[in-house]
Amino acid sequence: MVKINSVIPGSPADKSGVFEGDLLASINGHRVKDVLDYMYYAAETTVVLDIVRHGEELTFTVEKDEYDDLGLEFETFLMDSKQSCANKCVFCFIDQMPPGMRETLYFKDDDTRLSFLQGNYVTLTNLSQSDIDRIIQMKLNINVSVHTTNPELRVKMMKNRFAGEKLKYIYQLAQSGIKLNCQIVCCPGLNDGDELRRSLTDLGSLMPNITSMAVVPVGVTKFREGLYPLRGFTKEEAGETIDIIASFQEQFLQKFGTRTVFPSDEFFLIAGRDIPDADFYEDMPQYENGVGMLRSLMDEFSDALESAEWEGGERHVTIATGASPYPIICQLAKRAMEKFPLLRCDVIKIRNDFFGETITVTGLITAQDLIAQLKGRDNGEELLISSAMLRRDSNVFLDDLTVEDVERELNIKVRSSQSDGFELLDAIMGVQW
Repeated sequence: MVKINSVIPGSPADKSGVFEGDLLASINGHRVKDVLDYMYYAAETTVVLDIVRHGEELTFTVEKDEYDDLGLEFETFLMDSKQSCANKCVFCFIDQMPPGMRETLYFKDDDTRLSFLQGNYVTLTNLSQSDIDRIIQMKLNINVSVHTTNPELRVKMMKNRFAGEKLKYIYQLAQSGIKLNCQIVCCPGLNDGDELRRSLTDLGSLMPNITSMAVVPVGVTKFREGLYPLRGFTKEEAGETIDIIASFQEQFLQKFGTRTVFPSDEFFLIAGRDIPDADFYEDMPQYENGVGMLRSLMDEFSDALESAEWEGGERHVTIATGASPYPIICQLAKRAMEKFPLLRCDVIKIRNDFFGETITVTGLITAQDLIAQLKGRDNGEELLISSAMLRRDSNVFLDDLTVEDVERELNIKVRSSQSDGFELLDAIMGVQW
């Protein structure tokens, strides 16, 4: 049974007489153990709730529109504890974090429910056959961190003796009609080259129920003492990986009408190759994995710049960015300054001293690196940063310093924007939202 923390006033459950503090035992005769059960069984227009109140068993019949929420709220979003990761992956970024950071940053999430609800990628190693059966019954699509389809290699990479045998769940799900988005964190010398070819061949055999695949390069920080010896991709290796993926894209395009598998933007940056045109990314199925983000940003910025008009006087701003996207952000800033002579937009490449110089993405820049590298220079009226540097829906950086800390130390207003070309141009021009 799950305790009901509150009942939304005016909701179907409230109108039916359900109270805060009641215990939810079942919905339409089905025991409810978590949010998936709750959402699935409560989707009907007529919902029978078995409730325990002060030891007394009560039954309430709730009439509502299909898929409308009952209006019950629980202690946690998942209705129980978040499932932690049972793996010790050789490439795990959390294991490469410096000591002394806030405790929540060290929690390894591998909760399949968050795959359905928030788009998280999961390894399936936490699951049992009954869990797979439930996913199939509920027809829930899922995002899977595959990494390799070689069972022995998957055990080695994930340091979980069950990791190889759990690959069977991917086949069961796909063959049952469940749609899967897949992710491969690619590590040079481990699952690249021929192993990558094997993985793409195996996953390709499950199309069209494998709806998309992203291949992303491993991130390696300076905090790897005692960990498996890993390194990042060289320019040549990144180019080879792109070429391997391109050969499969051509096969999939001819057979299924879609490229399906995509290298992340970072591969193109490492390889020194141009970011492909928007058509290459189709409908951006792996955008959240950093696939097509830069192309989207560039195209949106172009569209925004075409119709933008300058208002006001001179303006001087600074954009802080990671080493990887630095050349592209420089191009965008240059185009804006060419159109608007009263604008000065400095782009500063921030070296990642916190995690190590091998980390070049913007989202892992910390406040202390911003402060150390921007202090003492003329940064203009505003410092522009990506919201990817901040915790979701907050003003806190990874090192627990805040936007206000940066503003105070640099004596400048800090403005964050999403990875959106329109927002970026607005921020550069000083347009208020």
